[in-house]
Amino acid sequence: MTQQTPHTPTAPIGVVGLGSVGEALLLLLRAAGHPVVGVDTDLDALARVGTRAKASPAPEGTPDPVLTDDLTRLGGVRLAVEAVPEDRAVKTGVLRRITEVCPPGTPLLTTTATLSVARLGIASGRPADLAGLRLFTPPAPGGPAEPVPTCLTSAQATAAVRELVASAELTEVEVGAGPAADAAALVLGLLNRAVVLCSEGYASHEDVDTAMRLGCGLPAGPLETLDRIGLDTAHAALTDLWRRTGDTAFEPAPLLSRMVAAGRLGRKSGDGFYTYDETGAPVRERSDAPQETGARPVRRVGVLGSGAMARGIAEVTALAGHPTVLVARSAAKADAALESVAGSLTRAVRRGKVAPAAREAALDRLETATGLDAFADCDLVIEAVAEDPDVKRAMFAALGEACAPGTVLTTTTSSLSVAACAEASGRPADVVGVHFFNPAPVMRLVELAHAPGTDPGALATARAFCRGLGKTVVECPDRTGFIVNSLLFPYLGAALALLDRPGADDRVVERTDAAVERGFGYPMGPFALLDTIGLDVSLAIQHRLFDHFETPEHEPSDALADLVSAGLLGRKNQRGLRTAAR
Repeated sequence: MTQQTPHTPTAPIGVVGLGSVGEALLLLLRAAGHPVVGVDTDLDALARVGTRAKASPAPEGTPDPVLTDDLTRLGGVRLAVEAVPEDRAVKTGVLRRITEVCPPGTPLLTTTATLSVARLGIASGRPADLAGLRLFTPPAPGGPAEPVPTCLTSAQATAAVRELVASAELTEVEVGAGPAADAAALVLGLLNRAVVLCSEGYASHEDVDTAMRLGCGLPAGPLETLDRIGLDTAHAALTDLWRRTGDTAFEPAPLLSRMVAAGRLGRKSGDGFYTYDETGAPVRERSDAPQETGARPVRRVGVLGSGAMARGIAEVTALAGHPTVLVARSAAKADAALESVAGSLTRAVRRGKVAPAAREAALDRLETATGLDAFADCDLVIEAVAEDPDVKRAMFAALGEACAPGTVLTTTTSSLSVAACAEASGRPADVVGVHFFNPAPVMRLVELAHAPGTDPGALATARAFCRGLGKTVVECPDRTGFIVNSLLFPYLGAALALLDRPGADDRVVERTDAAVERGFGYPMGPFALLDTIGLDVSLAIQHRLFDHFETPEHEPSDALADLVSAGLLGRKNQRGLRTAAR
């Protein structure tokens, strides 16, 4: 039988290195009908990929992958992809060995995320044959991939990398080396902080992931993402960033180091923050419907406030079947709030989200008032006034007097102390934090925070009530920022710090946003997100977080303070980091 040439269309594609990226790429190529050769010196990795390949779909007639530790089996491939760890010496050594096996003219691809593709091409001895394939996370169908030819790359190799991206059903994106590195550093810092939060016992890994997925719209939770990347891969990348920058935000969390040392590497090893079966599918522990022991029935609901959050919560509670009274400071504000809820429900009917009859029933359940005596017969009251500690304490002192004994009093604060509100009420056992996300009718997440003196029955009542609204509840102790803001704002602060970096790109704002969105699938980049939250609100949260934690990563941004002083508040006044440009 005659050996196939590298340019024969039916010749296999070779993948060297079967870690998280290499395995995922090999399985994608096989699913697209390509014959593949996988090479790795780790026999366990070969066995793992073999098992997962058998459980993965492929077009009829696609041969089983050739999995071997013998690099010479690449001699007949039409394209070779290097996917070994992100180490210049390791990559250079593997590329040189590939060039000894594959004839000149065979396109070679490197999956480096941070190293110079041109420099690797020169070191390989075949710069014309080498192009980069930038994969931001292990590839998945439809996921992003950036072809990275250099000025030394031949037209044939450039065409080969683009053809591979298309045939593997990946989405070709254009990001650039600098923005990609910035985006990766921002995301890695966020993932590392999530490990720290989990290791402190503040919240379970499931609640951390759920909170960040639903609260920020992330495609996957940070700990789930770490499992998919590979804990060892993330640890190595963090260590490299820490050594190069000296930024302690990149110092790998001790828990991450311990897990790597124990061989708990995530999905590829079958064990990480989650457990995976031999096919790589997550093993979900069976969980029965939660029993709300001690939960009291909630019939009538009170909402204190008339702003956007209060209006949204009142809409949700009325739609869920609860007679609801919204108390505002004046009759005019109460009327405006009622009109706003009616308009929101009308728009929901037009979108097909709410039936016309349900809209009318919800409005019939909703009434307004201007005095706290309207809460006298409420089972649960939700405070949604300004995020000001003095204002909230005053409101809770008044609620403690106005509400009947046993009424559960809740605060929607996202960054202030639940315990301070509880103390002001004079009945701390009844007070719970219920942080709805804005807009409340759309966002599914509620962070349920309990102070040291919170009664378990009050907590159970608030939990059952929120779930009855159709919300997903994550729980944590009372602490500034809870889960989402304590992870989100250091990430946003790190993005703002890019503006002060020596030699900063004049387009760092839009390029960083594009890299985060295109490369990691986040719904919006950090600068667009700051505009959405509100630059003044973001600055206030930064100050509260810094007052509590007093760490460099929580320090308020001078750039953000300057923006707010100049009257740039973001989307709310159409003047912000990105708003004016959109």
